Amino acid sequence: MTPTPSDSSLPALRDRYGERYRWLLLLSVMVGTMAAIMSSTVINVAIPDMSHHFTLGQERAQWVTSGFMAAMTVSMLTTPWLLARYGYRRTYEGCMWLLLIGGVAGGLANHYPLVLAARVAEGLAAGVVQPIPAIIILRAFQPHEQGRASGIFGMGVVLAPALGPSIGGLLVDGFGWRSIFFMVVPFCITSLWLARRFVPTTSPGGEAANPQGAGLDWRGLLLAAVGTLCLLNGLVELHGGTALAAAALLGGAAFILVLFVVLQRRTLRARRAHPDQGVDPLMNLMLFKDRRFGMGSIVAFIYGIALFGSTYLLPVYMQSGLGLSASHVGTILLPSGLVLAVVIAGVGRLADHQPTHRLVSIGLVLLSASFALMVTIDPGRPAQVIPLLVVWAILGRIGLGFILPSLNIGAMRGLERSHIPQGTSVINFLRMLGGAAGVSLCGIVLEWRLAAHGASLTAASANVPARVAAFEETFLMLAAICALALTAALKLRDR
Repeated sequence: MTPTPSDSSLPALRDRYGERYRWLLLLSVMVGTMAAIMSSTVINVAIPDMSHHFTLGQERAQWVTSGFMAAMTVSMLTTPWLLARYGYRRTYEGCMWLLLIGGVAGGLANHYPLVLAARVAEGLAAGVVQPIPAIIILRAFQPHEQGRASGIFGMGVVLAPALGPSIGGLLVDGFGWRSIFFMVVPFCITSLWLARRFVPTTSPGGEAANPQGAGLDWRGLLLAAVGTLCLLNGLVELHGGTALAAAALLGGAAFILVLFVVLQRRTLRARRAHPDQGVDPLMNLMLFKDRRFGMGSIVAFIYGIALFGSTYLLPVYMQSGLGLSASHVGTILLPSGLVLAVVIAGVGRLADHQPTHRLVSIGLVLLSASFALMVTIDPGRPAQVIPLLVVWAILGRIGLGFILPSLNIGAMRGLERSHIPQGTSVINFLRMLGGAAGVSLCGIVLEWRLAAHGASLTAASANVPARVAAFEETFLMLAAICALALTAALKLRDR
């Protein structure tokens, strides 16, 4: 039967657009993912001005980033359920509307709690959206095309955070921190238009969405949310609060993790015993029996700590440590972002032919080296500061270019096709959980080292050497974390 123009199921859209349809679909979700990633990273150049406007301390200001990360982390686990129940289009469009509303509300807010609430709303939308492209790549493309598709998608997506800080820095200097929130608006509007044309109403695999399907594992979701908040607040209390509060929160996070594992195992057994009743587990723990998926999950978590921790730390270092303006920060980070876009496209093609463990290991070595080499920057030699910042940032982005298109594909190749949506969500969840912890960890370690050196981010210029030393020690911590991930990366080797 010839599809009608109003038929937006996956088979109908494939018939309508032919072989190019899978690329049009990937382009459509890429625009929305660009908006989500931009909203997660570009806010960092506005943190100093926002902190001054609301008279916030470093620990409260970082919640603009870590609150977003926590919301994004937890909501990722709901993506498979939302896609199965409501289909690609309704899920995707709902997220774009929430991201759009959060951006506008955050830009207009006059109170810090409202800004934080807007960031949480943006985080919820960004979390659901981000696993979708990987699901499409792994299901719509043949294995020999997946690396290329991942590289092309990655090249487009990284241009957003590459150009974002540069444009964001100019906006902050010219129009203030509020302008940062409005950057996602044109991306959201464009993605909504594309979704109406190319995103199917069906769920993964071309099956019809089933609103009466399995219910959401609310108990698992609640445990994941509370556990994540306990972890993040426990990390903050390690330095800013009391030892008793930190121990209670971190102990609570560990206890909730045990409860979560027990609940997920029971939910899976109940679902298998009664396939037509109950709910699907939020996280299928049987996926971790696949060695490559298990090792990939470890790498994703550690990689998230380093990636998002450094994304938060670098702009603060340049502005508060080296005294550079927001527009300078964006200009310094621009070349590294453009290099990343080129590298990720090339490595994407390599991922179709080269072993995953080799590409990921190379990337981790380069990323670790870029953090360690930050100690070579001497503020006493102004002529060398900006060139070294550019070079080390480029080195780190080359490392990211080796990791990004390789990790998801390599970790997923041992899973059944029906497990790909949940496997993708779990990998992204662990990466973002690492990222949320990484942002908090960098803030805590930085505050600790600043206190140890008798400096602060608002100290007089005479304290610049001590302040820079604190930043350098925090970068060395990130380098060590990346080096740890190498052990798991080498076990991604195919048997």
